[in-house]
Order: sequence, then C-alpha cells, then structure tokens
Amino acid sequence: MARRNSLLALLAGTVAIAAAYGSAFLPGPPTAWAPWALGIGTAVVMVAASALGAARRDGGLGRLKLPFALVFLILAGGFALVLALPPVDAADPTLFLGLPPRAAVVLLGIGLLPLLVLPIAYALTFDEMTLNEADWEKIREAARVYQASQSASAQSAHAAPTPRPAPEVEPV
Repeated sequence: MARRNSLLALLAGTVAIAAAYGSAFLPGPPTAWAPWALGIGTAVVMVAASALGAARRDGGLGRLKLPFALVFLILAGGFALVLALPPVDAADPTLFLGLPPRAAVVLLGIGLLPLLVLPIAYALTFDEMTLNEADWEKIREAARVYQASQSASAQSAHAAPTPRPAPEVEPV
C-alpha cells in the first residue's frame, strides 16, 4: 500500500511539475499558479521518492510516516515562503546569516533541514526497518543456490570437450 501511494504521489508531483513547465508555452503573460505548482510538485516528488525507497513490503513506512510528513512540510513551506517573500530592496539589504532572505530559505530551509531530519529518522528506525532474520535467511538461501549453479557451470566448462566426428565428404 505504501509503495502504491508513493508511486501515485510521485506521478501527481511529476504531473504538477510538467504542468508548470508546460504553462511557459501558453500565450500571454506567465501564469500565477505555475511557480506554486512547481514548488509543491517538487516537494511531493522528493518525499514520494524517499518514501518509495523506504517502504517495506510487509510493514509499509512504519514510524517513518511522521518524518516524511515533516520533511514535506519543511520543503513545501520553504518553497511557499520563497514565493511569498517580497523582493529584496537594494537600499535596505536585510540579511539572515549573511544571506538574502530567499537564499537563506533555499539553502538552510530547503537544503539543510531535510538533511538533518531524515538521517536521524532512519537511524532511530534502523532496527525495525532493515532486514530481519527471515530476510537474511532468504538471502543466504539465494546465495547457496547461486553458488551451486556457478560451481556446476564452472565444472562443465572445465570438462574436456567431446570430440566431434569429422564430416563425411563425398569424392568428386
């Protein structure tokens, strides 16, 4: 279920991004919704791709649902804040950590915060989300089957080739 929902979200985000890019080809002035669709679609695609990679077949996302929702809020909120901030006035350069406000939101909010949230969430859920003993046994069994097939093919390759009889030629 988590994989299907992640794929649907990935599709929806991709469609939103494509619509935003496609709106550039419409006649007239740029549409007001395009930057918003691009920002929200990008946030959806980023979180959906992460969730698709983390989803387990038997347990879905487990406790990672909350961190993914938090990352989506950070990303979508960051993109929305960048779009909503007024343009910078050159006469009154307000800086945040030495950066203009929009650049600070992009670098620190959109770029840095998700890098802090997701690794911590993955570390806290590592034991329940990684391979359990049954998964390891499946891997060991597959390795045994693979090794047996490789040794059988190696033995047949090293066996002496059987001579082929010479073709019979009729005299002319």
